[in-house]
Amino acid sequence: MQQVNQQYSSEEKSSHRLAGISSMVGTTIEWYDFFIYGAAAALIFNKLFFPNLDALTGVLAAFATYAVGFIGRPLGGIVFGHFGDKIGRKSMLLLTLMMMGIPTVMIGLLPTFETIGYWAAFALVVLRFIQGMAMGGEWGGAVLMAVEHAPEGKKGFWGSLPQASTGGGLMLASIALWLVSLLPEQALFSWGWRLPFLASILLLGVGWYIRVKVPESPDFEKNKHKVEAVKIPAFKVIQEHPKKVLRIIVARAAENAWFYMASTFTLAYTTTQLGIARADILFATICGAAVIMVMTPLCGHLSDKVGQRNMFMFGLLVLALYCYPFFMMLNTKDPVWVWTAIVLAIGVVFPIMYAPQSQLFARQFPAEIRYSGISISVQFAGVLGGGLAPMIATKLLGIGGGSPHLIAAYICAMAVIAIICTSFMSKDPKVGTSKTYTSKAVLDKS
Repeated sequence: MQQVNQQYSSEEKSSHRLAGISSMVGTTIEWYDFFIYGAAAALIFNKLFFPNLDALTGVLAAFATYAVGFIGRPLGGIVFGHFGDKIGRKSMLLLTLMMMGIPTVMIGLLPTFETIGYWAAFALVVLRFIQGMAMGGEWGGAVLMAVEHAPEGKKGFWGSLPQASTGGGLMLASIALWLVSLLPEQALFSWGWRLPFLASILLLGVGWYIRVKVPESPDFEKNKHKVEAVKIPAFKVIQEHPKKVLRIIVARAAENAWFYMASTFTLAYTTTQLGIARADILFATICGAAVIMVMTPLCGHLSDKVGQRNMFMFGLLVLALYCYPFFMMLNTKDPVWVWTAIVLAIGVVFPIMYAPQSQLFARQFPAEIRYSGISISVQFAGVLGGGLAPMIATKLLGIGGGSPHLIAAYICAMAVIAIICTSFMSKDPKVGTSKTYTSKAVLDKS
């Protein structure tokens, strides 16, 4: 029996570590693909694909193509959530990796407005939509692989690792764009901007190699008999858990809006409205992204101690208190204050909310419909939050005569509403069958 227990401990530990690390690495690559587009939309695409528009309208049009990716995310959540619940998490993660990487490379090969007119913008929209679908299916599978493999009492920490990949993806994308921004402007806008997109083909190979080694989720394997009884998981989610879906959508929309406000809209706002150098803002974003990679696992670990719901609500409170000081620091145009504002926004405020989401949202749904439940909820939240936030902020900036006070009020209101919704979420652990199942499997095998 002692030998069996030792075998169980070793196999379990290896499984959840591999699942957590592979989820983090693979999702980092997919976030790189997603973020490189957002950064390019803020700084480059308005000139390459919408050159006939004035500066502000061109940025708004570029952000519109950016938002298309978020519109594709709910569809991806529904489609990949369905098959992730029916045939497994692992195969969906491999497919979404390809659907994210290939369009990214194709964007790097895309002719611009100068060559084929507005057909260039149309192609950009199609490729961005495919990216959005892939990301819509990616997140749910990645966090579930990490959470469902993890042992009890550590699910918050291991579930935070794919969340930390947001920082890795953002950092890689910002570094890539920062490097090419050092080129002369003519070289940057003629061929330099393509390099970060073409580099995705290398990352795609790395991601595939790592993900193919991960075993299927033990929670999925254990609940196969229940999965077979559910014809369409998305329908069951909507029919039996509509309140849970709405709570997650509203709660997550605030965090999502804040992140894309701080990482994408701020690029356009500080460079076009405040006249701050592009390289300075990209450097601050890189630093903030690096802090995410440290803060997210730390907050995930703390959430195992204080509870994921409490950690998430605390993060929303910090957001409500910080959104006004954030814009005040930016408007000083002082390099130190601007750097501090962006690093705190991206690297500190955001991870407090983001780290506990994997386990918090996963526990709201039973295993047989969990992939569909969290994917649908989170991806619709992405449309309301991240997809529309840069465009809403740009519009509010115009209404406010260039002052960001309306933007701060918009974010603060979203945070307060999100706190109310989160207070109604389940806080009792309902995810954790993986340890028991793995132990039983080893015993049976022995």
